[in-house]
Amino acid sequence: MELEFTSDQDELRSSIRTVLARECPIGLVREVTEKGVGAGALQERMAELYWPALTVPEAAGGMGLGAVEVAVLAEELGRAVAPGPLFATVAMFVPAVREVGTPEQRLRFLGPVADGSTTGTLALADGTGQWDPWHPGASARASGNAWVLSGQGHYVVDAGRVDEIAVAAMTGGGVSLFVVPAGDVRIRSLRTLDATRTLATVDLDEVGVATDRLIGAEGEAAAGLSRAVDEATAALAADLVGTCSAIFEIALDYAKVREQFGVKIGSFQAMKHKFADMFVALEAARAMSYFAAVAIAEDDERRSLAASMAKALAGDCERRIAQEGIQSLGGIGYTWEHDMHLYVKRAMSSAALLGTAEQHRQRVASLLGVTPTPVP
Repeated sequence: MELEFTSDQDELRSSIRTVLARECPIGLVREVTEKGVGAGALQERMAELYWPALTVPEAAGGMGLGAVEVAVLAEELGRAVAPGPLFATVAMFVPAVREVGTPEQRLRFLGPVADGSTTGTLALADGTGQWDPWHPGASARASGNAWVLSGQGHYVVDAGRVDEIAVAAMTGGGVSLFVVPAGDVRIRSLRTLDATRTLATVDLDEVGVATDRLIGAEGEAAAGLSRAVDEATAALAADLVGTCSAIFEIALDYAKVREQFGVKIGSFQAMKHKFADMFVALEAARAMSYFAAVAIAEDDERRSLAASMAKALAGDCERRIAQEGIQSLGGIGYTWEHDMHLYVKRAMSSAALLGTAEQHRQRVASLLGVTPTPVP
């Protein structure tokens, strides 16, 4: 398994970081958070640079790259706290359609994603917040020459900002996947901690869907969705690492200039220990997130295990760095005027999405066949 970045991947990271530094300053993030303004210009720029096309198959007009490139993109999006539906489109909608659909369906639904004219997301989670590909939160039944969808999709990422929603639903033959126009469903936005990445409940009130919007064969979507969720989980771990990296850098830069008792606080031994622990947690999470990306890219048998390990380590990293990052700033870290809260809210939201660290540790134990020891 190759764990070194190629020159192309390094160049991709550099170009993404440069563009986001220019097109997505923290002032834009604050406007989205405080005023609810959109980020249309940013999305247009991303489309011009073909970022949505990263993992769309070449036959469908995309670049045909893999999970490592998505992880590179996701880490930089997290580092910039970039708003908008790009993450949901690239890391959730595209993998679901790509893994379940036929070549013709990939061309039909992913071609517009590649050229930047369509965005999408995935509705899979049930009411308990479980992203289980074998037990989606919606159901569907055949009715004449159409399908009728009922139920709900929970915690759908950026549902109010996309054009299409890939909806997983139970049918008579098993789990099926449908691509539903976002305008055909009722979207109820949730009040969440992070306004840069919205969540919503998608209500499917007897929604009619044409038969040609059934992706792949009826009842055979669960395995492909499982692979897609692994890909989304690994990408979200990288996104979370990026946000934690920004928190670490903000706190470190502050410690280098803030003075107490006539010296920089970064010279205190207690602060040095704090930053050393933060750095170790950050690098461990980063290494695991890219291991998961490589495992997915190479279709390694450990892909599901690696994805859950990456999300668990990223969640542990978030707990340490979010807390220590704010405390390192002192009182100013708790103010609305300082930008730190924008990063912390994004990190906390990402840590909960697609399963918490505790939930993924339980999944790791299950995948390894480990039975937890009851606490007396």
